[in-house]
Amino acid sequence: MTAALKMTDLLHAAPLIFMAGWACLVLLCDALGKSKSPRLWPLALMGLLFGLGYCAYSWVMHPRPMTDLFGGMLLWDRYALFFDMTFILAALLTLLLAGPYMEEHRFGFGEFHSLVLLVVVGMMLLVHAGDFVTLLIGLETMSLGVYALVASWQGNKKSAEAGLKYFIMGAVASAFLLYGIALIYGVTGETNLLKIASKAGSLAGNKLFLVGMFMVMGAMAFKVALVPFHAWTPDAYEGAPTPVTGFMAAAVKAAAFAMLLRVFIVVFGQPDHVFGLTGWSDIFEWLAIFTMTLGNLAALRQSNIKRMLAYSSIAHAGYIMVGVIAAGVLEQERGASVLYYLLAYAVTTIGAFGVVAWIGSRDDERVSLDGWAGLAGRHPAAAAVMTLFMLSLAGVPPTAGFFAKFYLFRAALAHPGLLPLVLVAVANSVVSIYFYLRPVVAMYFQNEREKTAPPRPLTSGAVTLALVLCAIFVLMLGLVPSQYLEWAGQSVLAVVGQ
Repeated sequence: MTAALKMTDLLHAAPLIFMAGWACLVLLCDALGKSKSPRLWPLALMGLLFGLGYCAYSWVMHPRPMTDLFGGMLLWDRYALFFDMTFILAALLTLLLAGPYMEEHRFGFGEFHSLVLLVVVGMMLLVHAGDFVTLLIGLETMSLGVYALVASWQGNKKSAEAGLKYFIMGAVASAFLLYGIALIYGVTGETNLLKIASKAGSLAGNKLFLVGMFMVMGAMAFKVALVPFHAWTPDAYEGAPTPVTGFMAAAVKAAAFAMLLRVFIVVFGQPDHVFGLTGWSDIFEWLAIFTMTLGNLAALRQSNIKRMLAYSSIAHAGYIMVGVIAAGVLEQERGASVLYYLLAYAVTTIGAFGVVAWIGSRDDERVSLDGWAGLAGRHPAAAAVMTLFMLSLAGVPPTAGFFAKFYLFRAALAHPGLLPLVLVAVANSVVSIYFYLRPVVAMYFQNEREKTAPPRPLTSGAVTLALVLCAIFVLMLGLVPSQYLEWAGQSVLAVVGQ
């Protein structure tokens, strides 16, 4: 018990503790003050900036992995810190968009900004988890906050419906995860990730252990929206407030993949559990193929841009699984390309949803592609950055999305057995160009319809700043990718347990 109270534990966990404390401070200020939620975003932003600086400081000053924080309940390594900074960056951009968006659409409640911060805390706890108990607590902290954010648009029936659907399906996934953990605990007598990993090698063929692994796999497939566990995604993305949708597509997906990558590479990374008839690599390979194919084909038919980007998000989950599989089957590849991809995808997708949030006004959200016709003539700068984000999602050089896919597919090609999977991914990437160019065609090559009122976009410096930052990140990740890939490589080299 004394090991859980060492000062070094508190020192290493300081960024997580600070973010949790700041979330409580924002909530307290709302409870005691008279200001509405949209006015609290500067305070929340200040906390996120401090948290980002604190994580960067920890990256430099504490590079050595730690496995025994709070008695092994938390891990501390650069892998987790890389994702910590990604989550905080995504939350910063989201709050820049959310405040003006809520003011324009006249909704918002006092807990909105503290909920965003608490979701970030849950994500941080998730990637630092050294024990299945901590992982479950972090996952539920994140999930419950996101359910509330999805349903936070007061008076909007789609928002309430989306939150309810997401909550019910998320509860089922959590039950699968909990039952899978219980089976693994029943076989190993452990919930600590590293201790389970040390015993897993002798459990090849153990039926209870395999059932537990498959149940954990199903729960995590839901969180990252792999087919056939994807049904919640389009409704949740469409019904949620648009800045929340971007936050879900970027940060929540990154957190889920960070959890999946650590668990399946560290805990279930033994050859007997990766390869063969009962191995997870073949199962994930088929799920990846179905996910990217169905996601892209469904996106082709969408006229609602939020639903189109939702199915696009499903397809990207399939692409990312290519990197996860490569990390499992190749000893020299530990997922650096996955980390780079998640960072590039996060800033790109928040930027895309940011433009969707910017163009809409009260009672006219402009989610139909017909409403984007002729936008380039009235707002050329907005059309230009949206084009940049669409090209990045499609994987067109020299954007971040191109190099993300390039490094991901190159890593997978190191294993000859993954060549068919990479070819399917490349073919799907080509197909996706069609629907990513549909908004671009509407903005530049279609005339405004006479009966359609011109857009009345948000006039907010915060939204403009968020879009400019996203555009800069997309260009920097594309033009000078080596530095970010090097940081991702340092992160995976420091993963505890590898």
